[in-house]
Amino acid sequence: MKIHEYQAKILFAEFGIPVPRGRVARTASEAGEIAAELGGKVMLKAQVHAGGRGKAGGIKSAESPDEAAKIAAGMLGRRLVTHQTAPDGAPVDAILVEEALDTQRELYLSIIIDSSQGTPMIIASEAGGMEIEELASESPEKIIRTYIDPGMLEFQPFVARRIAFGLNLEAEQIRPAAALISGLYRLFRARDCSLAEINPLVVTTDGRLLALDAKLDFDDNALYRHQDIAALRDTEQENPLEVDAKGKGIGNYVKLDGDIGIVVNGAGLAMSVMDTLKLAGGRPANFLDIGTLNDPRRVVNAFRILSADLNVKSVLVNIFGGMARIDVIATGIVEAHREMEIKFPVVVRLAGTNLAAGERILSESGLNLIRAKSFREAANKAVAAARRSYPWSVSGDGTCIPDTGEGDYS
Repeated sequence: MKIHEYQAKILFAEFGIPVPRGRVARTASEAGEIAAELGGKVMLKAQVHAGGRGKAGGIKSAESPDEAAKIAAGMLGRRLVTHQTAPDGAPVDAILVEEALDTQRELYLSIIIDSSQGTPMIIASEAGGMEIEELASESPEKIIRTYIDPGMLEFQPFVARRIAFGLNLEAEQIRPAAALISGLYRLFRARDCSLAEINPLVVTTDGRLLALDAKLDFDDNALYRHQDIAALRDTEQENPLEVDAKGKGIGNYVKLDGDIGIVVNGAGLAMSVMDTLKLAGGRPANFLDIGTLNDPRRVVNAFRILSADLNVKSVLVNIFGGMARIDVIATGIVEAHREMEIKFPVVVRLAGTNLAAGERILSESGLNLIRAKSFREAANKAVAAARRSYPWSVSGDGTCIPDTGEGDYS
């Protein structure tokens, strides 16, 4: 789960991480009032769950309260489009108004979970203010990577000091930098973060270190321990289909930009399906894992989500039943077709527990489904189905035939 910059900075302050003075504004007049409180010269930062705001016009400076109010009026209620948002952008419902600072250096600092090592990793660099991916490509020698033993009862101060020295800070800045790094790690661990990032971490002309930006992502599986964090969620910043999927009990759904919907059980299988579709020349429209819960409604709800995605031209249901029973999945497919109008071809490939019972349910349903036995066959048919025009029909052997008479999908 992501939160806004202003929310992250409130948490930063709780853990002793210095941040610029400022407050969030939701109206133009409020932005002007905050600017007046801060002395007039301020920065206005659109609050969206995406990076690249500066290049997209989401961060602007104002020399006076009146100018701040005018700029805020032009930002609020609009949608900001950056390289990290959907094509239609993200809504700007709030603006962080902060004091303008004179800075002499921009640094980078973050903490992530390195899945290859199974441990938190601190990433730091004296070249801040740019995307870490770009920095890793252009100047990898400027990146400091430090692994932290997750079994360590307390974060050791010498680790933070070593990183601070690696940033080539002045002698008088080492102690506050080490304290800031230690505070960020304590926040990361205490609040079950998956990412804690400061970019840039600035050194002001008077020698102070401040988190000019703040980004925190949280492990969804740990939110039950942090109800205060969960309450910060802004669903307006999320894809509506993903929000709907969570509301329907489908936690593992991610909207993608392709046109072939997938329904699978298991994250690994979902990744394999996506790769196979790409190899077959197709593009997945989503990542959707219904899990191993034996409930036909989970399948029905999956089809509701896919039906709401106007980009979906065909759907591939690929189930390998271990703990998940094929007869339950088949019942869900039948119920979905009975409860709603399915406007796209559906390719079904089933294997595993209670396969015979599942096949019987689908056979007796009379549904026009495109059947496949192998993984590759299913992917090829899903890609072919997505490329054909409607209407379509299914022959007795499971091939999908368009009514235009142009041939079949086999």
